[in-house]
Amino acid sequence: MIDELSLASQRDVSRETLGRLERFRELICHESERQNLIGRSTIEELWSRHILDSAQLCRFGLDGSRWLDVGSGAGLPGMVLAILLPDRVTLVEPRRLRAEFLQRCVSDLELRNVEVIAAKVERVAGLYDVITARAVAALHRIFALTHRLSQPGTRWVLPKGRSGAMELAEARRSWQGDFRVEPSITEGDAVIVLAEKLEPRRGRRGEGDR
Repeated sequence: MIDELSLASQRDVSRETLGRLERFRELICHESERQNLIGRSTIEELWSRHILDSAQLCRFGLDGSRWLDVGSGAGLPGMVLAILLPDRVTLVEPRRLRAEFLQRCVSDLELRNVEVIAAKVERVAGLYDVITARAVAALHRIFALTHRLSQPGTRWVLPKGRSGAMELAEARRSWQGDFRVEPSITEGDAVIVLAEKLEPRRGRRGEGDR
């Protein structure tokens, strides 16, 4: 497992870190009996389908980053990133039960680099270096919701399924910037969309949503 994590995250992974991730997996499995954190059909594949898939986003962070994970849900990818990285990670989750679960995870795993905000992202303040969101909304909508939380140099790291290229083409109609698409190392037809220097196109509303 350590080798898999190191390959996915491109970081050295200690046994202590592996232990935390295994404990996090246990917490998700236990909580999934109470609320629908992840698709029940994917629980047996939790390690590869969710944890490794989240870990690979470490490759695209910036040294000393402050991360924002929008719609964190079960803590994917935000909690995984916080376990693997020394960086500060803010988890935004509007659903009360899920936010409470995330806070319990922070306490149980003794993580000091995590903040949980139980609110919609529209109510979040601050500036972030890396913004991520997994299975939350289409790209143009994510850009619209988070652009005000960015600063020069902010990078969006957004895992997407097979629709990623189509979503990016749609987003380009209302947003401009430096974009690239990287293949996922855990799912053959999935991608990771990276965006920097993001700005709304002239004549488009900043909200960019329809």
